[in-house]
Formats: sequence, structure tokens, C-alpha cells
Amino acid sequence: MTIVGGGTTDSLVREDGVVGYINVGPLTLESGYRLPHARLAYETWGRLNEDASNAVLIEHALTGDSHVARGQSRNHAPEVERVAAEAGGWWDGLVGPGAAIDTDKYFVVCANILGGCYGSTGPATQAPPEVDPEQKAWGSRFPRITVRDTVTAEAVLSDALGIERWRLVIGGSMGGARALEWAVMYPQRVAACGVVAACASTSAELLAWGQAQALAIRQDPNFRGGDYYDGDFPEAGLGLARRIAHITYRSAAELHYRFGRETQPNENVAATHTAQRGRYRVESYLDHQASKLAGRFDANAYLSVNETLMSHDVTRGRGSLTEVLSGTSCEWLVAGVDSDRLFFPAESAEIVQALPGEQQLHVISSPSGHDGFLIEAPQLGLLLKKTVLRD
Repeated sequence: MTIVGGGTTDSLVREDGVVGYINVGPLTLESGYRLPHARLAYETWGRLNEDASNAVLIEHALTGDSHVARGQSRNHAPEVERVAAEAGGWWDGLVGPGAAIDTDKYFVVCANILGGCYGSTGPATQAPPEVDPEQKAWGSRFPRITVRDTVTAEAVLSDALGIERWRLVIGGSMGGARALEWAVMYPQRVAACGVVAACASTSAELLAWGQAQALAIRQDPNFRGGDYYDGDFPEAGLGLARRIAHITYRSAAELHYRFGRETQPNENVAATHTAQRGRYRVESYLDHQASKLAGRFDANAYLSVNETLMSHDVTRGRGSLTEVLSGTSCEWLVAGVDSDRLFFPAESAEIVQALPGEQQLHVISSPSGHDGFLIEAPQLGLLLKKTVLRD
């Protein structure tokens, strides 16, 4: 294990919200493939106490990144680094000074997922010389990554940071799947686990949604089998994949009340003799979501993390869910969103029923569907303080 750019493990912790990098490879994946070099991008907030008992690991969702909360960089840092650190994070209402996950009290870590495109090794990364002497991007050659592989990589980062046991590992959506795997793979290293809007294994319906998104990308003419880095990117396919996904992230009721059948201003949807027409407001909304993701994410990375989510099954090769979870020894917060139609609350209940001891399913009330786990941060913060963060 080495720190990118040299140095010792003392230099692993930077200012709050500033990206750091660590080489965690070579890494043998669950498939048996040996990834020659693997790098994780990560950010930290707060300070680790003397006995390393205040560390919290936060796992991001499908297309998330390591910037979970607003931070600050050194005054002499490059402007681009300062701006990035001080930008809002995707869970600002839950993480930060005085928040439920209080960065004045806890040392918070968030790593970008292996296979992603925000600094961790992924398909857009240069392949090592032993894979490609010209060191072109991995592209179509990048191996499949499972949820268990991501946890294995994060365990190396944990070691490097001097964290033997996490005070809390928490995530929502695919981040919840990663948190669950942490509790199963390393039970002695997890004091508390938060699984929010997630499941024990991906359902057939989720697999179906995943396939539709993958095909949207692969059927883009610019995809070229995944080796498109010297030409046009498959933005249309990636945008369509995002549209498909985003429909599952919100509730039918929210889409109805926000958009209904209203048309986009100055656009006419009246029937014409051609195929061209204006847009309904909900179509414009989906176009906007597609454009945002296509501007910030790599298509191959989307396929990679999508496959990671599709691979999720905490029982695979281990026995029944009750048998698997019987080996865990942490405190639990399992919460579902009442309007979620991607990871239904019943799937959260399945986890609770299989856990050892007396456990309770907590429900986040939101009209927003699956994304309620991000939007309703105050509710989740109260649940954390009542359950696994009572100190």
C-alpha cells in the first residue's frame, strides 16, 4: 500500500473535503482476477482521536463521489482545490459541524468506489503496462467489480488510516449494500451499521432496470464496444440510461404533482403531421437530469457501477440471510423510505427480520421516492441520534 505521490500514512489525512489518493493494489477480485494496480480516491473530515474510536465510513450511491459534505482546504492550496473542497456535498444536511454525523466529533471518511470515475481506478483509467504496453484506457478490458471487491479495497484504506474498527459504517441505496457487506465481511471492525433504502440482494425488477440502462449505453453507436476514448463519447446512450434510472428514483405521486401533463413553456405538444413536437414538463426534467450526468460521468464507469449493484447478494455462497447476518455483532439502523419504488420498504424489513436480537425497521416519510434518503436528511439524522449515535 502506498500513498499516491509518495509520503507516509501521516499524510493520508488532508484538510476537510480535499481529495486524497491511495494505491491499494494489486488486488485480487472476487472473480479471481488480479487487478495489478488499484487506486482509491477519498476525502476526510474532522480528526481521528487517539484510540481511533470515532471513525465513520460513509458509502455513496451509484453515481456518487467522495464529496459527502462541504469542507475547507489550506489557504495556500490551489484555487481549484479550495473551490472543490468548499462546494456543497451530497449529504450536507447529515454530515458536518453540529450535524447528526458531527465532524467536530467524528472522523468521517468517504471513498470513491472502485470502478467509478472520480479518481478511483476505473475503465477510464490508464491500464498498467502489463495489461497494455501503450497504457491506453482500460475501456472494455476493465474487470467486473462486485460489492465485496469494493469493501476489500476500503479495508486497505482503513488499515492505512489506522482504523481497526469503524464507529459507524453507513450508506444509502448502493451505499447501503456496501455498508451491509462491511458488517458481514469484517464484523469485528464495525461497531454500528446503517443500511438506508437498500436491500440484502438485488431483486429481479432491479436487474431488469439495470439491463435496460446498460443496453441504452451499449447500443449508442459511439460506444464502440467500450473503447471510445479516442473519439466521440456515447453521451446519448448515457443520457438515456440516466432517464431510465431517474424515473425509478422518484415517486409517481411526486412526478404527478410537480409536472402533471403540463407542457414546457413556449413548446407546443399539439398533434402535428410530423414526429416533431414540443415537450411535456416531465420530459424536460428528464432531459435536464440526463444532460447533467452526461456532463460529469463516464459511460463505461456507469456500466461498471451498475454491474456492481446488480451483483449485490449478501447471501451469495454463504447460506441463508439469517445465517449470514447471525455472524454480525454490531448495532443496526435499517431504514426504508415509504414511497421508494426501487428498494421497497419490504426489502428493508427482510433485513431486519433476519438480524440477530431485537431489531426495528425505521421508516423515512417522503413524497420523493427513493431519493428521499438524500432529501430527508433531518429525519435520518434524528434516527441516527436515537439509535446508533446516542453518545
